[in-house]
Amino acid sequence: MRVALLTYSTKPRGGVVHTLNLAEGLAAQGAEVTVWSLARGGDEGFFRDVDPAVQQELLPFPDRADETVTDRILRSIDTLRSGFRPDEYDIVHAQDCISANAVGRCIRTIHHLDQFTTPVLVECHEKAVVTPYARICVSQAVSDEVHAGWGLTPAVIPNGVSYERFAAASADTPAAVEARGEWRSRLGRYVLAVGGIEPRKGSIDLLAAWARLGRDDPDLGLVFAGGETLFDYRGYRAEFDSLQEALGVHPVVLGNVADPDLPSLVAACEVFAFPSTKEGFGLAAMEALAAGRPVVARDLPILREVFGDSVSYATDVASLATALAAAGEDGGRRERGRALARSLTWERAAAAHLEFYRRHPLRR
Repeated sequence: MRVALLTYSTKPRGGVVHTLNLAEGLAAQGAEVTVWSLARGGDEGFFRDVDPAVQQELLPFPDRADETVTDRILRSIDTLRSGFRPDEYDIVHAQDCISANAVGRCIRTIHHLDQFTTPVLVECHEKAVVTPYARICVSQAVSDEVHAGWGLTPAVIPNGVSYERFAAASADTPAAVEARGEWRSRLGRYVLAVGGIEPRKGSIDLLAAWARLGRDDPDLGLVFAGGETLFDYRGYRAEFDSLQEALGVHPVVLGNVADPDLPSLVAACEVFAFPSTKEGFGLAAMEALAAGRPVVARDLPILREVFGDSVSYATDVASLATALAAAGEDGGRRERGRALARSLTWERAAAAHLEFYRRHPLRR
C-alpha cells in the first residue's frame, strides 16, 4: 500500500509530530509511506530525524515579509497543490486544513475544529471538513463536534505516545539525571507549558495563575516552550507582555526546543500546565504523563475523555493557581498517568489506520 501523508509544516507542532510518528508506524508495518510537507523558512528537513523507511517530499516555502495570514495560508495551499503528485499513491491522507484544501479528494484527520472570521479562511475550513471522502478524529469529543456541525461521523483513532522516550528521561540513569539537572541548573524549579504563547493555549490565564502562585512560592518559575504557528498572535502576545509588566512577573520563553532536549525539559519540571481552551487530544500533556510529571489541564470535555482521573483540572485563573499549587499531592495520579500513556502506542494507532485505509480506498 502506497500512502501519502500530508502536513503543512516542518516545525514541531502537534499535528506534525502526529504525522511523523504515524508515518514511521505505518512503515514499520509494511506500508510504503511518503510524508509531504512545506519546508518553511528554508528548512531542509523536519525538526527531527525521520526513520529512513519513510520517504520525504518537502516543497520549498520561503518566508515573505509583511505577508498576511490569509495570503500565507492561500500560498501554502497553492504551493502544496502544485507540487503534490496524487497518482502515485493508493491512499492520500491530509492532516490539516491546508493539505486537505490542496489535494481535494482524500482522507482527512480532523485534530480539532478552528473558528475563523475571515471569509476566505472560513471557506477553507469548511471545505477541509466536507470535501474529504473519509474522516478520522483523534478523540470522540471532536468526532461529536463534527457530527453536530455537519452530520458527518468520523472514525476515532487515538494518538499514540512515544512513551519510552519520555519515560527514559525521568529515569534514575546517570544520563537522565544529568540532563534534568542541566535544565534545573538553568531554570530552577518551574512550571512548564509547551505550545507557545497563543490564545488556544490559554497562555494569559497561566501567566496570571503563576503570578498568584508566586505569593506563596516565589522560587517557582514559569517556562514556555515551542511556538511555531502560521497565525498572527501579535495582539495576544502584546496583551501577554502588558500583563507581565502589570503583575511584575517574567516567565522564561524558550521558543522551539531541540527535539532531543525536549524529554528532559519535560521530565525536569515540577508540574506540567495544560490550560488550553481547545484541543483535539493533548499529546504534549500525554508525553508529560509518560515522564511521570503531574499535569494540570483545563476542564474541557475532550480532556476529560482522554485523561480521565490521571490529571488535575481547572476552570479559571483562581482554580488553575490552586491546582498547580496542589499538583504534588499525587493521589495515585502519577501511576494512572503513566499507565495511560503506556497504553497508547503508535504501533496500535498505525494498525488502526491501515485497517481504515483498507475499508476506505481512494476511488478516482
